[in-house]
Amino acid sequence: MAITEKITNTTTPTFWEGAIPVRYVYTYGLAGEKFFRAVKDKGTFLATYCEDCDISFVPPKVYCDRCFNELDSYLDVGTVGYVETFTLSFRNMDGSEKQVPEILAMVRIGDTDGGLIHYLKGFEIDEIGIGMPVKAVFKPKAQRKGSIEDIIGFGPLK
Repeated sequence: MAITEKITNTTTPTFWEGAIPVRYVYTYGLAGEKFFRAVKDKGTFLATYCEDCDISFVPPKVYCDRCFNELDSYLDVGTVGYVETFTLSFRNMDGSEKQVPEILAMVRIGDTDGGLIHYLKGFEIDEIGIGMPVKAVFKPKAQRKGSIEDIIGFGPLK
């Protein structure tokens, strides 16, 4: 069935056979571009802030989720965060078993309302607790490309 065909029988499931011809170029968008440029060039995180809702967004957003105000000022919020929750990962992305389990955490950045999910590095599982401060660990500046992979993980404060 072609996409433009009129559906007259709404109870019979329909499907598309073969490959769907989709062409696209993925971009970070305006806020994402600024966020990852700061990661690459300065080794820091940016946030946007909505004064009306008193909410700060990490990663930054162009519009507030609550009131839809345009957010066009960016704040450097540093690289220190706090563990909100964590888990052990025993599987790789392809479903195969990891040789050594890794610790994943939701890290709230500074005093913001948002954060990042990333690996915790340099900890044993029994050392980790909710609210524990951690600091982002970045690749060396010359190796950064402006992506989430520029962040190695979050480690202990030194």
